[in-house]
Amino acid sequence: MGATSTKTVAVTGNQAVAEALRQLNPDVMPAYPITPSTGIMESFTSFVSNGKVDTEMILVESEHSAMSAAIGAAAAGGRVATATSAQGLALMWEMLHIASGYRLPILMALVNRALSAPINIHGDHSDGMGMRDCGWVQLFCENAQEAYDNMIMAYRIAEHQDVRLPIAVNMDGFIISHSIESMRFMTDDDVKKFVGEYLARDPLLDIDNPKSIGALVLTDYYMEHKRVQHEAMQKVKKVVQDVSADFAKLTGRSYGLFETYRLEDAEAAIVALNSAAGTIKDEIDQYREKGVKVGLLKPRMFRPFPYEEIGAALKNAKAICIMDRADSYGGMGPLFMEIASALAPHRGPVLFNRIYGLGGRDLMPADVDQAISETIEAAKTGTVKMVKDYRTLRS
Repeated sequence: MGATSTKTVAVTGNQAVAEALRQLNPDVMPAYPITPSTGIMESFTSFVSNGKVDTEMILVESEHSAMSAAIGAAAAGGRVATATSAQGLALMWEMLHIASGYRLPILMALVNRALSAPINIHGDHSDGMGMRDCGWVQLFCENAQEAYDNMIMAYRIAEHQDVRLPIAVNMDGFIISHSIESMRFMTDDDVKKFVGEYLARDPLLDIDNPKSIGALVLTDYYMEHKRVQHEAMQKVKKVVQDVSADFAKLTGRSYGLFETYRLEDAEAAIVALNSAAGTIKDEIDQYREKGVKVGLLKPRMFRPFPYEEIGAALKNAKAICIMDRADSYGGMGPLFMEIASALAPHRGPVLFNRIYGLGGRDLMPADVDQAISETIEAAKTGTVKMVKDYRTLRS
């Protein structure tokens, strides 16, 4: 444990994120409520009303307006944050590209929820996977502690002068957002020192140095703009590692680009994001007690995706089950495609994809056991048995 000393508290994931935002004290926060992220803004508006922050809270008429206001405030030179879920993120979609194209380090708490139709308010990753090509840095969280910690680290990552890109911190709707767990908050002073003062780049309100933003760019320079944006994303990996190392020194809580669990000698490996990892770890422990070599890889940073590092971590497994909580209709699951790309140079493990938990359907231990058993069999035989009847699957 580092120098930070705080009491242990029992809070929901939404309350943890709201507490992080209180400590971050952004200049502007535009918001429009949508389940299951509404609780974040409910808690934060109480902080505004009680004078615990000096944030300018803007209640807008839609999520599109929320991101538009965030872009305007960030371009003006402010430190900005917001939160949303599902259809709210989908309504922001046009503006997500503008936020990244303008290189604005906006922080968004994304409480992952299924996209309609049919209407569903529960957690899966279809919203977060829908924004994966929008130019935002994306971090995923297993529990409320990780959500809080990633929120504290997010501004340091997004605002780094080599990056200057918006960032989304993802956590599972209801499973994390509404569940209460014990966790540790940093002190306000430590958060303030860790995050530092915001240094705006080319703010519009700097009237002594007038500038233009949003100008028309045609075929002559559009690709050059996009190339610079791509190069900024390529620098995120090192910044995430450096910021996480500083955070570990301060708190004793260590984060990498991804987490591995009993993976070093694993012949069968599972890959999964967010809250499912906790259930999977428990089942892996039971299989290990039986002498079965199985392990887990849980990505933390999904964009930019650390292909080289993840490929190296998984290359020695004989078979890998990639579990997606989102579908790419007509294709394989989004996480599967990234893992397959990471392992392409190694030409080693047998890979297969399983879609689970859509619309918030529970991932039960028996479901994990099924995935592990299939992976063990694939490791032994080198082939994958395809499941054709979806009605036989619990998830």
